[in-house]
Order: sequence, then C-alpha cells, then structure tokens
Amino acid sequence: MLVAADKFKGSLTAVQVAERVTAGLREVVPGLSVEALPVADGGDGTVAAAVAAGFERREVRVTGPVGAPVTAAYALRGTTAVVEMAEASGLQLLPPGEFAALTATTYGSGELLRAALDAGATTLVFGVGGSATTDGGAGMLAALGARFLDAAGEPVGPGGAALADLASADLSGLDPRFAEVDLVLASDVDNPLTGPKGAPAVYGPQKGATPEDVATLDAALSHYALVLEKAIGPRATELAASPGAGGAGGIGYGALLLGAGFRPGIELMLEVLGFAPALERATLVITGEGSLDEQTLHGKAPAGVAAAARAAGKEVVAVCGRLALAPEALGAAGIRRAYPLSALEPDPARSIPNAGPLLERVAAQIARDFLA
Repeated sequence: MLVAADKFKGSLTAVQVAERVTAGLREVVPGLSVEALPVADGGDGTVAAAVAAGFERREVRVTGPVGAPVTAAYALRGTTAVVEMAEASGLQLLPPGEFAALTATTYGSGELLRAALDAGATTLVFGVGGSATTDGGAGMLAALGARFLDAAGEPVGPGGAALADLASADLSGLDPRFAEVDLVLASDVDNPLTGPKGAPAVYGPQKGATPEDVATLDAALSHYALVLEKAIGPRATELAASPGAGGAGGIGYGALLLGAGFRPGIELMLEVLGFAPALERATLVITGEGSLDEQTLHGKAPAGVAAAARAAGKEVVAVCGRLALAPEALGAAGIRRAYPLSALEPDPARSIPNAGPLLERVAAQIARDFLA
C-alpha cells in the first residue's frame, strides 16, 4: 500500500494526510504495511515533501516578500537541493487577508538559491508556486547579482509595478556558479510571462490585484522583457513567451534567464522523491489533494501520481476534501474512485478544521472497499 498524496491546503500538510490515511487503513486492517511518500508539484509544501523523503532540512534568514526578514528552508541530499520559492516569497508569509500585488519581491528566493549553492549543491530543483509576487523574478535576479536601474541610474524599487521605471538591465554580475550547475524549474503551470494567459492576468487576482493592477503589472513586465532584450538580445523575449515563464508571478522567467530547464513539477518531484521504486512495491496507490477539480487534471500532483501508477499497471484511488470531477474524468486520469470528505461533512466550516478525523474515516472505508 502506497500513500502518495499532496497537502489539503488550509487544513493538512502532505505528511499529515499520509499519517491520517495510514491510521484509517490500519483501523480496518491492523498491521497493514503502508509506505508513505508525501508528494508536491513544486508549489508550497515541496520542501516538506523532500524532507519526508529523506532530504535534510536547512534553514536560512532571507528577505520576505514585503522586505521583512523571514526564516526559509530548503532541502539538501548530497549535492541535490530542493528550493521552494514560496518559503521565501510565498503568499502565506503575508498577514491573512493582506496582499502586496504591486510591490512584493522575490529577492529572498534569490538569497535562498544562493544559500543552496553555498552548501555545495550542483543540482537545484527550483519549485515555484504559491507566490505573493508578480515581479518577473527581478528581485531574485537582483539578489544573485543582476542590476536593474531607472533613468537616474538608481536601482528600481521592489515589486512588479516598479519595473515600469526600468531604464537599463545588467546581468553580467550574476553569480557565475549558475553556468556550472543544473538548475531545473519545477512548475505545475505552463503560462507565458505576459498577455491574456500571462502571470498578471491569470494569477494576479489571487494575490489581491485589481483589474487596474493587472494592467499595470502586465505593462511593467512587458517593458521589463523589452529592456532585457536590449541587454542580452532576442533570447529575453523568446524566454518571456516560453512555457513556465509565468510561473509564480513570473519568477519562472527569472529562472529561465538563469539557464533553467523547465519540467512539469510533479513529474520532476516524483523522480527526486524516489516514487518509481515505491510504486513497484505497492499493490494499491492512494493519492489526493484538497480539491479534485479541473485544475487537478493539468499537472497537479494527483494526476501525475495516477499517470505514473497507471503506466505501471497499479490501481489508484484518491482522497480529497472536495470533489468536482465526474467519474468519467477521474477514470480518464487513471483514478478508479475518489473519496471526498464532503460526503461525510458537507459544510466546509466544519470539514476543514476536522479534516484529520474525517480523513481517517474515509481511509477506513477505502480499506473496507479494497482490502477487507
């Protein structure tokens, strides 16, 4: 039995999901052999999943999204580091209900990458998602040695909106170690930097951006790419249109400028976490996340787990807080059946704080349906 589920956002971490599912299964089948492999798709929770898989957790003080210092973690095993931008620049670092759509910076994400390099990492898995930022990765690049100046020759301010004042860019001071390391951008989105499917338009509203803010940010990021084109040539605009450039408020673009290769987050994380050998040992796979919906089918963790399991001929069931997919869609994704907590407690106000006990009950039902 393999439990390979993502977090239930707002209620349970991926590690807690695995613990509760295991407890529920063993209520029905005492002593059942259960292997837990918490998974993530590159967004928030990626470092925790790596630590659960045996990586060492390392902490460092960095600049948070609004400038105040925060303690951020990355994961290290040998010379491979898993760096999660949300640890330094994530939405969860802002006070509840407060946003900084125009001014939040990714500077701390650059500091986090540098800390991983300083620790000896030669492979950097850079998970992006859950950001508070829409600065195109300019803050991250500045932390790594790039210079972004206004017409007066002064550094532009933090955040995406300030890039409207950008007059010149100089990437020659970037940390030279990036020419020698393997940097991989792990993201569950393939959006370009700007335009109707770009970072401001699609994800800006989640970060508190009004329609006017979205227009401001899109114009500023377009200008940013044009200034970079003057500095480094047509590659700058080509990368802005590339899949993944719009990930996490455009930090994907910054990573591509550093030479990163883009890969779907869950595909890469399953490799890093050692999913294939765990899958080989499994008879049944349980995956899941907080909401199984249309987004799940586009690169989220459960879809990646189910695709890999189906290719290996393994049966998959899913647990979730809320289910918004028809049985046909689940079947097409390789999931035989889904077990939502909402079937036991339809009121989210009660379901979310009691997700743990509800998940144990759901897992017990899975055991009765598939194992008893």
